[in-house]
Amino acid sequence: MRQHPLPALAVALVGLGSCRPSGPHDPVILALGEQVLRRSDFEQHVKAIEARGDAVTPAVRDALLERFLEEKVLVLEAKERGLLAPGSSDEEETLAVRRLLAATVGPANVSEEQVAAYYQQHLHSFRLEETLTLRQILAPTENEARDVRRRLQKDPRSFEALARTASRGPEAAAGGLVGSFARGQLPPEIEAAAFSLATGVISDVVQSPFGYHIFRVDARENARERSFDECRAEIRALLLREGSEHSVRQFVQGLMARAKVNHEAATAPRRDS
Repeated sequence: MRQHPLPALAVALVGLGSCRPSGPHDPVILALGEQVLRRSDFEQHVKAIEARGDAVTPAVRDALLERFLEEKVLVLEAKERGLLAPGSSDEEETLAVRRLLAATVGPANVSEEQVAAYYQQHLHSFRLEETLTLRQILAPTENEARDVRRRLQKDPRSFEALARTASRGPEAAAGGLVGSFARGQLPPEIEAAAFSLATGVISDVVQSPFGYHIFRVDARENARERSFDECRAEIRALLLREGSEHSVRQFVQGLMARAKVNHEAATAPRRDS
């Protein structure tokens, strides 16, 4: 049977453990069929969060409770269907919830028309910005940088060799290869110099807080829109994931509609004797 990816909604807290005996200070806060969840289960979850150093205010507690109940109702349903034995481990509960969703939540269907429509509606997000591949030689003084540049003017092909021997940059061993960058990813004074260069041209000396640079652009990719064929698989995967998550949310909402929930018992102050 095909298994579906389990969204965060369904996996974060599926570990439930054995049901505890009933008592006046441990009321049921969630019941589904014969399966129940008690206040002590939620208290244990809150204590684990507080142990990490996170403050649990009343507002945070309320938000935690809603998510906790929605996640735990899947465990109760797995138990109700015989997919999970009492006293199971957290790992077994996670696997049982996966089996439950595989059996009840059908795989999302995404048509080619939906993929194409998404591409047209989100063209801006598939744009590739202009990028360039940059090398540099970094010198500590302007005089040293100008000396290096004079040597490059005589033999432009010696850039990589000079970078290895004369550059003070961390990328010297790689022949001065800094990497590939889009606009906005470099310091302003370096970006202005680099993006004004034609491919293969050696720059003048450029000063920055790091020292004195000589740049060469090895390659350049102009800004462009990615084609539909380039984006098709990426969009399909996104829509399938969104469809699966939507189906799981609907399934959980259906379970919560069937379940008996006692929010007051979970949020009221404890009255220990």
